[in-house]
Amino acid sequence: MIGLAAAMAATVTLGLGTAGAASAQEPRAPKRVHNAMQIVFDASTPDAFCTIGAVGDDDYGRRIAISAGHCLRSPEYADRELRDDVIPVYHRQDIAWGPIGWVRYFKDPEGSMTGHLTKDYMVIELVPEVNPSSQGPTLKQTGVLEVPGGTPSPNALTPAPHSERLLGAGLFDNNELVVSGQLGVWYGRITDNSRGVYQAHPQHKAGDSGGPTIWHVPGTPYPSQANGFQAQGPWAGITKGMILSYPWYVYTSSANILADLRARDAADPADVFGAGFEVTANP
Repeated sequence: MIGLAAAMAATVTLGLGTAGAASAQEPRAPKRVHNAMQIVFDASTPDAFCTIGAVGDDDYGRRIAISAGHCLRSPEYADRELRDDVIPVYHRQDIAWGPIGWVRYFKDPEGSMTGHLTKDYMVIELVPEVNPSSQGPTLKQTGVLEVPGGTPSPNALTPAPHSERLLGAGLFDNNELVVSGQLGVWYGRITDNSRGVYQAHPQHKAGDSGGPTIWHVPGTPYPSQANGFQAQGPWAGITKGMILSYPWYVYTSSANILADLRARDAADPADVFGAGFEVTANP
């Protein structure tokens, strides 16, 4: 059982007027947006940042980035589709460029330091001037992870497609995650799976919340000095936080995110940002 201990982001509490100043900024030349990009929601607080976990498109032709829901705390805006440009998203290292997108949905943490157990995610709609990319500094994402025969996510409708099924963490399972963040690129075995939250050895630190996780495809190279610490594989989830038992690190599965998006879209068709999310194939 997972007991969440410490938030992995400097969570932003929003106030009225936050977006008004951001709306006046206009994007410049096109910008590439990719996994592991650090993001902020208030241009005046660059040290309160999170990280992008995956970039792609939804079923309705919108360009989307995924991060962690616990990065924001604002009951006024949580748990609903934000169709207006209320909460801007900036590239932390290039705030002057202007918003790279706008938050369209985030799940309220509901009292937890590291967010809702199974639904800790955020949906960002990217602005037209950005170029989505599957290649981050160390990880190339090759689509969305599918686990034929895996246990369905607790968020999944029935029947659950392969993309909404979970990696096993049993004694005879050898599923490994590869993670990119401020500490570099790390990999390690999944040791536990509590309702689609993976406990695993790869390390992260505060600010990496929402960052990218891929599944290590058996037989493919591990990141090393010989290959420039690069790795590729299907998107498997995002960085969530730390817990009280070893290994300390936990990750929200892509299956949980995709399943909740589909379930919400089924209840309100064509009105859910991010529904049917697919990782971009753009280099």
